[in-house]
Amino acid sequence: MLYIGVDLGTSSVKLILVDSEGNIKNTITKEYPLYFPNDGWSEQNPSDWYEKTMEGIKELIKDADKSLIKGISFGGQMHGLVILDKDDEVIRPAILWNDGRTVKENDYLNQVIGKDKLSSYTANISFTGFTAPKILWVKNNEPENFAKIKKLMLPKDYLAYKLTSVHSTDVSDASGMLLMDVKNRCWSKQMCEICDVKEEWLPKLYESYEKIGCLLPAIAKELGLSLDVVVAAGAGDNAAAAVGTNTVGKGGCTISLGTSGTIFISDTEFNVDENNALHAFAHADGGYHLMGCMLSAASCNKWWMEDILNCSQYEAEQKCIDELGKNPVYFLPYLMGERSPHNDSNARGAFVGMSMNTDRAKMYQAVLEGVAFALRDSFEVARSMGLSLESAKICGGGAKSALWKKIIANVLNIKLEVLETVEGPSYGAAILAMVASGEYANVAEASKKFTRIKECIEPEKDLIELYNARYDKFKRIYPALKEVFPL
Repeated sequence: MLYIGVDLGTSSVKLILVDSEGNIKNTITKEYPLYFPNDGWSEQNPSDWYEKTMEGIKELIKDADKSLIKGISFGGQMHGLVILDKDDEVIRPAILWNDGRTVKENDYLNQVIGKDKLSSYTANISFTGFTAPKILWVKNNEPENFAKIKKLMLPKDYLAYKLTSVHSTDVSDASGMLLMDVKNRCWSKQMCEICDVKEEWLPKLYESYEKIGCLLPAIAKELGLSLDVVVAAGAGDNAAAAVGTNTVGKGGCTISLGTSGTIFISDTEFNVDENNALHAFAHADGGYHLMGCMLSAASCNKWWMEDILNCSQYEAEQKCIDELGKNPVYFLPYLMGERSPHNDSNARGAFVGMSMNTDRAKMYQAVLEGVAFALRDSFEVARSMGLSLESAKICGGGAKSALWKKIIANVLNIKLEVLETVEGPSYGAAILAMVASGEYANVAEASKKFTRIKECIEPEKDLIELYNARYDKFKRIYPALKEVFPL
């Protein structure tokens, strides 16, 4: 049998065709535009997602035996706000996860309603990128659009709706809306009241691996597929990617070095840290996960190399870095503000400790180390909760660098595992489709079967000690500069 995984990203949709043994048969990527109508705003047209997804599926399966295609599911960019009217028409462009317009609404939720109440209702506090403050922004700034709302959706769920007519979401993606009681996996009545959201506007909640329906007859005909093709609820992009790397069950951990950086820790039990420094979300495997998200990770590397040095020879530049753990230069990697653990949209990047002896190699090393130290901030929160983290899988574009992986392994004092194949959320989505279709009994069974480790990077005792001392200094820099950042 064959399964389709759809990764609805910020710049493109990636589609993957996978067989029952996890072998990749084809991949297709389709790009669509991103709009910035005002400073700090970020929007997309949901119609572009649908159009490019349909184009992509047709190309993906054109040479496949379509009678073998049994299921489809999704991983998707989280937190985006899609609103539909009584005629199922999109009211306004979707407001995306990286949109920063909701500062006032975010402050209202955290400071007026209060972080303690938010955490008790949802297990999380508000961030500018979350969905609930976006809803309040529409209410406060576009009352004519707010008055038209009949359905609220997340980005990937708009695709599911167009393919099935089922108004659905899954618990992992819904966790990032700030409208869901994560511990009890249901909508929070208190948060709906706070945000003036009618519960009938909200989709039905599913587990990520559950069947929500089958393809509509018109869709099945257009794609040349059976009416029996199962559509699974899918997951938020990080949870879907975690399924694809076997980060499921108790104690799983993945570090992603993409444009942003994340640590993803899976568990079978609900847990939340006392300061809500980490996101506490439901996981796609039926359990829970903690997630620390830094907004600039591999993007710091790209910024330094391409925008500052005007150079694309990453490997050559890194060869000039020859002494780890002793660099006197520090870098704060907050080029776009920061989420975990600081939740400070005003935070900015900074170099500290430069002298007349500072050269480009030391500054580049500081950039790589700064991202590693910022990841450790989230690791320290997890460890303070009693979580034992001895190994982690690492993926993302930044994980191609052997030097960066070595730095991270020693800064975090953790064994890093590199997988043979990492296809991101699309692969995890295909696994969810397999479970929904009955190919595998559960997510853990399928995820474990398809994961193969090709390399391990072990931390080194001497470097661990050097980096522990450097981290002690690093963690004092942000508090010292915090009041300088708001300009």
